[in-house]
Amino acid sequence: MRKQIIGWVNWFSLLGSTALVCLFLGVILWDVFSKGLPVVSLTFISDLPKEGMTQGGILPAILGTLLLTLITTIFAIPFGVSCAVYLNEYAQSSWLTSVIRSSIRNLAGVPSIIYGLFGLALFVQALNLNTSVLSAGLTLGLLSLPYIITTTEEALKSIPNSVREATLALGATQFETIKDVVLPLALPRIMTGVILALSRAAGETAPILFTGVAFYINSFTTSLNQEFMALPYHLYMLSTQHQSIEAVRPLAYGTAVVLITIVFALNLVAFYIRFKYRNRS
Repeated sequence: MRKQIIGWVNWFSLLGSTALVCLFLGVILWDVFSKGLPVVSLTFISDLPKEGMTQGGILPAILGTLLLTLITTIFAIPFGVSCAVYLNEYAQSSWLTSVIRSSIRNLAGVPSIIYGLFGLALFVQALNLNTSVLSAGLTLGLLSLPYIITTTEEALKSIPNSVREATLALGATQFETIKDVVLPLALPRIMTGVILALSRAAGETAPILFTGVAFYINSFTTSLNQEFMALPYHLYMLSTQHQSIEAVRPLAYGTAVVLITIVFALNLVAFYIRFKYRNRS
């Protein structure tokens, strides 16, 4: 009887905590969307900013965010997945690999502004890439690497060793086993972790603050060596630094709605991939 009571108490505690978190989340989303949705329109999404961003739309910020995410993807995914494959499939268990794994997990907890300062020192100054969308994308790639490596390695660990042994027994090499058997089986979890890491990177402000983002550009270019606009920094400036904060507050809420929608869409893609491949298996 006592264990049953403790079980019910624990269950209600967990349920209450979950409901409390969902309540606060619902209040925040209601506040943002109720004030931001009336501002969002086709003109707001597709127009260029005007009059110091007191009028017009946020098209350069949307395109800049998408280009930034694309650069981050191209840089982070190959290096992150390759590192995880080496650590899990090739590296021998030793103190060195333990130190490397611990370092990667510690890097995942480093504040994002530290990555921004590191990106400023490495990409902007040392490599002379200047403040640009390329520098910002590479910085966000570094920010995403620890998450991608960790989630990919955990996905690879979930594949039983018996699968590898059976493939090797049939005469396949270790590389063929990893490429044709292990990676396809682990792909759903790998893709889920990758997309969640990229959706987090798409909403970061501090790393791009030092590496190339600008508040007001009334045009958009695909050049990688120029400054750019991005939704997170744009929202920050509209909310805290603009000379007419009250006048642009509706635009800030509209920008928040667009940014939340983009991040939410990336998360939906991750959940869909996981659900689809889980059903296949």
